[in-house]
Amino acid sequence: MNVEIISALIALIGTIIGSFGGIIISSKLSNYRIEQLEKKVEKHNNLIERVYLLEQHDAVFDEELKAADHRISELEKEF
Repeated sequence: MNVEIISALIALIGTIIGSFGGIIISSKLSNYRIEQLEKKVEKHNNLIERVYLLEQHDAVFDEELKAADHRISELEKEF
């Protein structure tokens, strides 16, 4: 075989290996970034759920406070 053909085949093999290596590394990096974003989204969703529960608790507390104020006002009117 000619030297030119051998060097062309070696260059082709190197190019193929380099291309696939780059694709694999890029894929792994993209998957890692997606996993990190999923973790952040999960934390955010947990925060939203906790805030919602706090708002519900706050609304119940406000109603209880209004009822207590009303009872106190009624007792003050009696005396």
